[in-house]
Amino acid sequence: MSASVPLGERLIAQETDLDRLFATKSVTQASLQAATTEIGATQGALRLAHLRYHLSILEVLTPEQVRRYGELRGYGASAGHRHGPKGHH
Repeated sequence: MSASVPLGERLIAQETDLDRLFATKSVTQASLQAATTEIGATQGALRLAHLRYHLSILEVLTPEQVRRYGELRGYGASAGHRHGPKGHH
């Protein structure tokens, strides 16, 4: 998951910059749109890196290991591997 670390750091910096725009009352329609567009792109890239990591793990595990992996991640024995609305796993 090392690919997600720089993306996470970028997202934190972008969120900090957005907060600063509001804190300094220098936010405009244009700067707000640019900031949220950048944040959205970074969030998408971070989610992709995260899910690619899980996919790569699932590709090398046996079915029993996949079941156990899901249990350890909180999905329960019958729930399987999901990335739904709770999806920050």
